[in-house]
Amino acid sequence: MNVLVTGGAGYIGSVCVEVLLDAGHEVAVFDNLTEGHRSAVDPRARFIVGCLSDREEAAAALRASRAEAVIHFAASALVGESMKNPGKYFRNNVAHGLNLLDAMVKAGARKVVFSSTCATYGMPDRVPIGEDTPQRPINPYGESKRMFERVLEWYRQVHGLEFVAFRYFNAAGATARCGEHHRQETHLIPRILGVALGQASAAEVYGVDYPTPDRTCVRDYIHVVDLADAHVRAMGPGPIGFYNLGNGDGYSVREVIRACERVTGRAIPVVEKPRRPGDPPVLVAAAEKARIELGWRPRHASLDEIVASAWRWHRDHPQGYED
Repeated sequence: MNVLVTGGAGYIGSVCVEVLLDAGHEVAVFDNLTEGHRSAVDPRARFIVGCLSDREEAAAALRASRAEAVIHFAASALVGESMKNPGKYFRNNVAHGLNLLDAMVKAGARKVVFSSTCATYGMPDRVPIGEDTPQRPINPYGESKRMFERVLEWYRQVHGLEFVAFRYFNAAGATARCGEHHRQETHLIPRILGVALGQASAAEVYGVDYPTPDRTCVRDYIHVVDLADAHVRAMGPGPIGFYNLGNGDGYSVREVIRACERVTGRAIPVVEKPRRPGDPPVLVAAAEKARIELGWRPRHASLDEIVASAWRWHRDHPQGYED
């Protein structure tokens, strides 16, 4: 199948491109490189520099790739930044996404697989979180993703454009080739591994007074390769709608730090800091729907395995991607 991957030079996008190519698909990557890295793009893929803010560039990418399906990763994704600059998030994640959907309708592409987020749930009423959990986003990032989910529903009704929207929990891990290198790193595992590499003096723990067994936040971590596998499964005919992607197991911040110590063999000093506003105590996925309807299951569910894959990549690429 011919597949266009927007944001395919980013962390999850680059891994998904690698998995798609290994599965025999023809892949084109569309990215403006504001957050992604050129050297993260698998050389087997066609690379198109462009931005979804430009309607013609989006349309040209659809024509050039002859895309039958689109996997849409391109987005702004920093919760804290979204609270300071909400306009950026509604423009990038909603308005620019509309340019992509309009180009797809015009080009006759039949399906889009959308990178959504568990941030659409906000402070959940219950855990584990199922797809039927009420969605009450508490920041512009989560709100922008929920808005685009609604757009997808209307484009399906009006234009017949099929979609799958995956609500991710905490993506982590790496392949031998592709890993996590954000210009502004906010994710827990790479920040802890940065301490093991001597790039920071201590791991920061935000909040030690939560109603959890060790008083730190609990999150559901899923290997990025397992995420990519779900996207490959979703491209085919049949699946439509919203799916959680997570392991269904929760690990506290302190448990993640201990896993990083086990994997690296290095002590990780800790600095305790106050809670960050809006951090729920526990976020764990109920992902049975993806297992039943997509035949998907996490193959790399062990936290130590996830951390070990990330550690290998960061150890081999201590400065990340060189570009």
